[in-house]
Amino acid sequence: MNMNGAGGNISGEGDYDSDEGEVFIDEDDVIHEIPIDEEELLDRDDEEMDSDVDYEEADDSFYVFKGHTDELYSVACSPTDASLVATGGKDDRGFMWKVGSQDSGLELQGHRNTVSTLSFSSDGQFLATGSFDGLIQVWDANLGKIKCTLEGSGGGIEWLKWHPKGHLILAGSEDSSVCLWNADKSISLNTFYGHASSVTCGDFSPDGKIICTGSDDASLRIWNPKTGESINVRGHPYHTDGLTCLSITHDSTIALTGSKDSSVHMVNLATGRVISSLVSHSDSVECVGVSPSSHWAATGSLDQKLIIWDLERSSPRCTCEHDDGVTCLLWLGMSRYVATGSIDGKVRIWDSLSGRCVRSLRGHVDVVQSLAVTADQSSLVSVSNDGTARVFSISEFK
Repeated sequence: MNMNGAGGNISGEGDYDSDEGEVFIDEDDVIHEIPIDEEELLDRDDEEMDSDVDYEEADDSFYVFKGHTDELYSVACSPTDASLVATGGKDDRGFMWKVGSQDSGLELQGHRNTVSTLSFSSDGQFLATGSFDGLIQVWDANLGKIKCTLEGSGGGIEWLKWHPKGHLILAGSEDSSVCLWNADKSISLNTFYGHASSVTCGDFSPDGKIICTGSDDASLRIWNPKTGESINVRGHPYHTDGLTCLSITHDSTIALTGSKDSSVHMVNLATGRVISSLVSHSDSVECVGVSPSSHWAATGSLDQKLIIWDLERSSPRCTCEHDDGVTCLLWLGMSRYVATGSIDGKVRIWDSLSGRCVRSLRGHVDVVQSLAVTADQSSLVSVSNDGTARVFSISEFK
């Protein structure tokens, strides 16, 4: 088109701004008007933007288990077989599977609701799975066959733990009860009542002589497993909201408890008294773990922080910043390293001496719910709301 013909002179007065370099066309200059579909234009823009996105997400895992069909909540590694892993989730199923195996794993059938928790016995002989259906199933880990089914008091199972030296199972329930079974004899030994709400966390002390349980009623109870008697930890300062996690020191003298109220307390198990408070978080504390090799502990919170504590001084050593809330943590064997799972889908490994993130492990695309380490300490297994379990090599962090 000849832009210098009649009516097409773009250098006329008022048509061209030499300072701004903009061109203005009068209504008489329009030859043909083309309608524009704004939605189609937006779709095209989206397509062009999408074409620039690499959908091949980075994945640092060397093995992925995809047997589940819904969110995963729990993972456990055999303490005797470095390749054997168990997982449970929202699809009402548990699986036992081998790291690196091409088969689909052994489906642990029988539960009628979410498999919320599972754990191997300390000798690796049995695997116990707990569900919101109120049942615990005990499996022979070597034969892959069910040994027995244990019935609680009716409420969903929140967590379960094996006795550190035997085949006793402890479990907390949504109905505020705590149950103790003998798995060898498939019998109930005791049911502990005292909490006023769901029992959200609990464990045996490492020496096996004491039971600690925490509840959504903001209380901690210390139980004598033989008599059923308990000390209810109360008084100031203590939690003002539900307990979410607890961990017991390796000398079986102190329990660390975390709460929705953002506080962490140290409790003397002999007296039931709060001896110190670890105050630094600003949101719900989701996980706590005591180092097996030192007087240190780690706490993770929805405030996006992992804090390493010196328990002897009740003071923070370092703070490890995340991009989103911390959901789970795990000390890696006897090493100085701590692994964390986060809402952002990443698994990170931290040096507890420096507070530095030494590895960020990618692969999950949703919240990481739980972590476990294999018996040989060479692999870390994580489970996520994305429905997968992923295995990462951590040999250099032993």
